Amino acid sequence: MAQTTGEDAALSFDPLRPRLIRVAYRMLGSVADAEDVVQEAFIRWMGADRSQVREPEAFLRRVVTRLCLDQLGSARRRRETYTGPWLPEPMVEEPEDDDVTLPLMLALERLSPLERAAFLLHDVFGVAFEEVATTIDRDPAACRQLATRARAHVREARPRFQVERQRGLDIAQAFFAASRSGDMTALGAMLAADVSLHSDGGGKRSAALRVLFGIEDVMKVHTALAVHFGKQPSELVHAGLINGLPGFVTREADGELQTTALDIEDGRVTAIYVMRNPDKLKHLRPRYG
Repeated sequence: MAQTTGEDAALSFDPLRPRLIRVAYRMLGSVADAEDVVQEAFIRWMGADRSQVREPEAFLRRVVTRLCLDQLGSARRRRETYTGPWLPEPMVEEPEDDDVTLPLMLALERLSPLERAAFLLHDVFGVAFEEVATTIDRDPAACRQLATRARAHVREARPRFQVERQRGLDIAQAFFAASRSGDMTALGAMLAADVSLHSDGGGKRSAALRVLFGIEDVMKVHTALAVHFGKQPSELVHAGLINGLPGFVTREADGELQTTALDIEDGRVTAIYVMRNPDKLKHLRPRYG
């Protein structure tokens, strides 16, 4: 029989909640959706015969993954009509480190739902293929093939040379200072020739409607922004890692939060990821106001 109280269920579930949210977030790219999925998993946990569950974490990971697979189809349809470039919701200073950086999360978007599940469960969370097979209802050999195909697709997105944390944060601080002060010489010296700029406003705030490529176009945007910042300054409220990349959180002149994350190779910024969509920044407001 199932345990009889919600308190009993919560005592066994709550220590696992952060890890389950990590799984759901990497599957869905949305903090709010991940939290909803994990809450649904808790409801199912309350109704389960928990006395028969030998490994609660494995059981709940299966439930969360299957719920995410159910959601991915509708999530992809929403992104097909999304205004401008789509970026995952920013996660700031995650307590448990792994190498699922923002570029890798974007690469995961190109995978099928089953490829994404097999890759994340096995390669990121260290789940054996036998358990992956049970989770996604495929045999272990098929799961190995799914993970192999996924690796081929995301190989270029995985960091070849991880920038040392403090060095990355120093570059992010310098980037903030140069971009807000209008020092375009200093800013240009930080950028790689093939730098890209990805800005997500979601149709709610101003942002480029396409990804910009090349230092010339990126510098044109920042030259124009420097004039804006001269009249309406932004406030730095946090500097740290954002989805595994060096970056910062700012409060802009309109009172809204914004995150900027920088992909850095060989001391140069190769990609800039700016989140401006207020719907995707809601979870940061309790922390940064």
